[in-house]
Amino acid sequence: MYQSFKEKANRVADVICGKTGQVVGTVGGSLVAGSASAAPVDLTTLTAAVDFSTATTAILATAAIMVGVYVAWKAAKMVIAAVKGL
Repeated sequence: MYQSFKEKANRVADVICGKTGQVVGTVGGSLVAGSASAAPVDLTTLTAAVDFSTATTAILATAAIMVGVYVAWKAAKMVIAAVKGL
């Protein structure tokens, strides 16, 4: 019932190579030819509408908090080691 990853990969390879008797067609050539003649898509209206400044601020604030916690943790370890050494 369950197949290993290797068995599934071999099955996919057999289908791609046409060894299972299934009909396998390729459309890659027509897709490449069709996209080569098409004009590039203009996404400036979509990208101009997005503002990542708040997301950037949130990510940097989170990173700063994590660094602060790390520094406090290391400082606490140093203090505990110094007190144990007395």
